[in-house]
Amino acid sequence: QVQLVESGGGLVQAGGSLRLSCAASGRDFSTYAMGWCRQAPGKEREFVAGISWSGGTTYYADSVKGRFTISRDNAKNTVYLQMNSLKPEDTAVYYCAAVRSPTLGASSWGRTTAYDYWGQGTQVTVSS
Repeated sequence: QVQLVESGGGLVQAGGSLRLSCAASGRDFSTYAMGWCRQAPGKEREFVAGISWSGGTTYYADSVKGRFTISRDNAKNTVYLQMNSLKPEDTAVYYCAAVRSPTLGASSWGRTTAYDYWGQGTQVTVSS
């Protein structure tokens, strides 16, 4: 079992940057793959980025490639999402998620159903 708490959301102008953090409790964090997903009003939750247990494998949605970077610090039980060049269409609630597996197959990262644990979310609003 792992509990996830996101922070770092807020209001930013288009072109700006934010860094989200996800603090995890539980002794098994370093053995879990982690991901970030988001949900905009009236839309389904969608995958944003994922990272394997060691950080050696990362995976991104096409919409954020080159702008967002996922990373993790297992010593601090924390996963991060650095978001640069933000666009109004990035506005959403961002959720941290964990998988009870060290990594996922390439076809699985993008499926929100692959994730076992979820945080409560943090709001990101990008103004134009």
